[in-house]
Amino acid sequence: MSDAASPHFTYTLQSESGAARAGQFTTPHGVVHTPTFMPVGTAGAVKAMTPLQVKETGAEIILGNTYHLALRPGEATVKKLGGLHEFTRWSGPILTDSGGFQVFSLPKTEISDHGVRFANELSGESMELTPERSIQIQNDLGADIIMAFDECTPFPATEKQAASGVRRTTNWMERCIKAHARTDDQALFAIVQGSTFQHLREQSAQELIAMDLPGYAIGGVSVGEGHELLCEITSYTAPLLPKDKPRYLMGVGMPEDIVAAIGYGIDMFDCVIPTRFARSATAFTSQGKIRLTHRRYRRDAYPIDTSCDCSTCAGGFSRAYLNHLFAANEVLSAILLSVHNVRFYERLVQDARQAILDKNFEGWRSAFLENYGKAEAENSAKAASSGAGGSRKKKHRKGAAK
Repeated sequence: MSDAASPHFTYTLQSESGAARAGQFTTPHGVVHTPTFMPVGTAGAVKAMTPLQVKETGAEIILGNTYHLALRPGEATVKKLGGLHEFTRWSGPILTDSGGFQVFSLPKTEISDHGVRFANELSGESMELTPERSIQIQNDLGADIIMAFDECTPFPATEKQAASGVRRTTNWMERCIKAHARTDDQALFAIVQGSTFQHLREQSAQELIAMDLPGYAIGGVSVGEGHELLCEITSYTAPLLPKDKPRYLMGVGMPEDIVAAIGYGIDMFDCVIPTRFARSATAFTSQGKIRLTHRRYRRDAYPIDTSCDCSTCAGGFSRAYLNHLFAANEVLSAILLSVHNVRFYERLVQDARQAILDKNFEGWRSAFLENYGKAEAENSAKAASSGAGGSRKKKHRKGAAK
């Protein structure tokens, strides 16, 4: 067992259908069945949802953000108040990212082999995040799975930039392992980098696999590269990772991205899209995305999705009511739609898992993408048509007023 391994973290591969995998991993706070989608609770809360509502969607694990929690309320406060589980009242497994993605996204960062220096976005003071500091924060937060501090290579990147990122990621991984002080109850995952360069992805994977970590993630694939390139990178990187350990594609994404990545052998996903889109009135349905602020829903008595069993749809809340809530700027609009969208994502991975157990993932994938993709195209066409019509009417009225 590696020095970074946790005796309370185990992974079992239960079934395969092509490259797609169904399994489960055990943590000190419960079992997670894969493929799994982790709702994002950046500051210790999944936006517009209570922990009970998150649990009722079928979510088994959530994600917290090391950088934001360190800024506010501070890891010392969380630790004093019983750790992240007690502090947030989420009793299930939690994963914390390293803060690397957020730090590298800030303006005017100074990157060196030692770490990253940046300005505190709340106070403006100069701060530094290093592998040791990231791990110390995560040890204090107390999540079940913690992520290594890596260099998140931007897109696009030159081969020289990507190679530098791989070198630093490997060196920083070694420092993370040495700094990890809670190997008894926290599993430390590595992150494979290399941008769009296959030989660098292979190099990164080989160097990290040699360290024998409990799990492996693919990073740097949700930074603007698009669906096709995301699929290409994942398709050749996922098979490089150990078969007997969970594989995590970070920051992904749209339903079609997740379905494709499951087909390449990915087990874990996280993304802010379900709740972020909910706050702007965009609902995910089996018939593609719909925008509930559209006038066509003002008198629509149907639920968001007639095939959905979430508490919003099953509770009888209509599209017309959601349309009204968004028009009235009521907080309940974001709550009801976040519940629905997160449930949509959880059902997506649960259905994929069942298809893998049934040895029929490819059949399920084709049917889902054909139905969802066709509906997406039709919805986009309708939205464009009605939008153009609305513009023409406004121009006509404006001209008449003159």
